[in-house]
Parts: sequence; structure tokens; C-alpha cells
Amino acid sequence: MVADALSRKSMGVLAHLAIQRRSLGREIQKLANDGIRLYETKEGGITTYALVQYSLIAHVKAKQDEDPYLVKLKEGVRNKEITALTLGSDRVLKLNDRLCVPDVNDLRKAIMKEAHSSRYSIHPGATKMYLDLKELYWWKGMKKQVADHVAKYLNF
Repeated sequence: MVADALSRKSMGVLAHLAIQRRSLGREIQKLANDGIRLYETKEGGITTYALVQYSLIAHVKAKQDEDPYLVKLKEGVRNKEITALTLGSDRVLKLNDRLCVPDVNDLRKAIMKEAHSSRYSIHPGATKMYLDLKELYWWKGMKKQVADHVAKYLNF
């Protein structure tokens, strides 16, 4: 009886830790998308630095007006024909606070490559990678493209 209670308690603790780990992973990915990099020091600490180059997020924002589909969506938002999307004061198109990614300059591929190869993602499957990416990004056909991208890396 006591062993069962301890087992249930430890399972609850493990589930809680797994949720916290996923949350921490998402926060680290958000930092990476904003150009912040974390590195473990030899002493076991963490050091950070900001990238001087454009982050993927800045690139996505800058290239939205080069995608005819997103330009059309922006026009629909301006004309109040589309209410599911928002256009910020910085003219950046979003769906539920998720950045709309244009289909230009292989940005979508770069985002998927970054997410799949991130040290913090631990080689995610298609579902996990999609769920992680959908916290920050949106594009038409995203779920299928993520699944196709991950399928290229499957080992048999």
C-alpha cells in the first residue's frame, strides 16, 4: 500500500518535471529565435550572448511583404474582411500572436532546420516539432511541411 502511494507520487513528480522541461525548452527556443544563444561553460554554468546578425524572426518580419499570399491577407485584415489575423503597429501579420512566415528565401525551411537541429529539441518527431513551432509561427500547410521535413531525417 505504501509502495503504491510512493509510486503514484513519484509518477506525478515525473510528469510535472516533464511539463516543466518542455516549457523550459520552448523558452530557450524563443530566446534562440530572438538571437540569444546559451552555452554551457566548463564549470557547469551558462553564458549567453546576443547575435549581431539578423535572427530568423527579424528576417520573417522583414520578408512578409515579399509573399503575395501574405500581402493579400494583410489587405484583408486592413479592410476588416479577415478577423482571425492581426496586423500590429509594426505592420507584422500574426495569427493568435503567432508570426506569419512568408514563403520566400527558404525561411520556412530555415525555421524547420533550426528547430530540428536545436540542442534543446532532442531530435523531435514531427508532432513535437510542429507543436513547438506552432507556439511561435504559422504558415499555410505548416503541419504537412513539418512532417515532410522530419521524415527526411528518419533512420531505419
